[in-house]
Amino acid sequence: MNALSTESIAARVREAVPEAEVELIPNKGPSGQDSLLIGAAKAVEIAAFLRDDPELRFDYASNVTGVDWPERVVKERVTATEEVDGETKEGKKVVETKIPGFLEAVYHLYSMERKHGPLVVRLRTGDRENNVTLPSLTPVYRGAEFQEREVYDLYGIRFDGHPDLRRLLMWENFADYPMRKDYTPPDDYEYEPTPHDAVLEKAKRHQADDGCGKGDPA
Repeated sequence: MNALSTESIAARVREAVPEAEVELIPNKGPSGQDSLLIGAAKAVEIAAFLRDDPELRFDYASNVTGVDWPERVVKERVTATEEVDGETKEGKKVVETKIPGFLEAVYHLYSMERKHGPLVVRLRTGDRENNVTLPSLTPVYRGAEFQEREVYDLYGIRFDGHPDLRRLLMWENFADYPMRKDYTPPDDYEYEPTPHDAVLEKAKRHQADDGCGKGDPA
């Protein structure tokens, strides 16, 4: 990223913001782009520090996106001992760990003044169903307004303190979140203005089911 490592930035945040929850998330991929997972309770205060600290000056949020992490099971082979005919024997067994699902809001921060970045900052919800509220960072990064709206629209994260939290791409009565990994597209494409290919075939079937099929849809 720059001379300041993500780990050193995490240390500066912990020192500057009392009771801040900050965890370094390592990236073992080719980019090696580690990130900071921050707690929601102090998120706005942490963001303000990242923006205003003279050495950091992360003054620009270039990108805000969402990530859906459904519940998953991680399998791990571990060494275990057991008693067999009065003897202690060592072997391998598979241990399964269930990891609850959650949603993430991910911010990429740059410093226009200091010419460094990106710093990747993550916020996580409590789950994917009931505890899906995170603090909006628009009080610190005003340009995040539309991007947080997009994350809300497509993933369902509710940003507390957002100045105008409305759906951005889908209509207000749309009932689901299209970027969720378990999202199932509806089979009814009546709203498709010019259906074509596979969508056209589905539209024809629905017209026939409704008893109003009169050839190809207009």
